[in-house]
Amino acid sequence: MARIGYARVSTAEQDTALQTDALQKAGCSRIFEDKVSGAKAERPGLAAALSYLREGDILVVWRLDRLGRSLQHLIETVATLEAQGVGFQSLTENIDTTTPGGRLIFHVFGALGQFERDLIRERTRAGLAAAAARGRKGGRKPVMTPEKLQRAREYIANGLNVREAAARLKVGKSTLYMALQAARAADS
Repeated sequence: MARIGYARVSTAEQDTALQTDALQKAGCSRIFEDKVSGAKAERPGLAAALSYLREGDILVVWRLDRLGRSLQHLIETVATLEAQGVGFQSLTENIDTTTPGGRLIFHVFGALGQFERDLIRERTRAGLAAAAARGRKGGRKPVMTPEKLQRAREYIANGLNVREAAARLKVGKSTLYMALQAARAADS
C-alpha cells in the first residue's frame, strides 16, 4: 500500500511547494505534479498518477479542487479509483475514502452533485416551457427569411444558379438548397 500524491497549480509562475510539503508530511512516497489550469482536460501529471496507482494505494491531494475540474469530474475520478480498489484522501477537507465516514461524506457529495445537475436540468426545462408559452422559440434566428427566399427565387428565375443567388444573399448554398427544397415540399 503506497500513498501517492498529486499536486496542481494553475500557471507556470505558481509553485507547488506548499502542496508538495503537505503531501510529503502526509507520507506520500511519490508525488505527481501539473502546472496547468484545472479546467483543462489534459493533465499529464494526473494521468501519470492514475496509471501509477495500484490496488490498495491511496491517492492524496492537498485540496479537493486540485483533483477535479468540476464536482462531477471529481466524483467520477474518485468513483473510478474506488472501482480499482484505490483509496482517496484530501488533506484540507479531511476526507478519506478508506474509512466508512470518508466514504459516507464523499457519497453525500455525489448525491449533492446529482441533485445540482437535476435542478439545473429542471430549471432549463421550465425556462424553455415558459418561453414557448410566450411564443418564443430558442436557438438562432433562421438565416433564410421568407424575403430572402423570395429574392433567391427571383434571382434563379432570372438566370442565376443557386451558388450565385446564395452569394448575393450572403447565405451558404446548402442553406439555400435546403430552403428551396423545404418550400417545394410545402407547396406540394
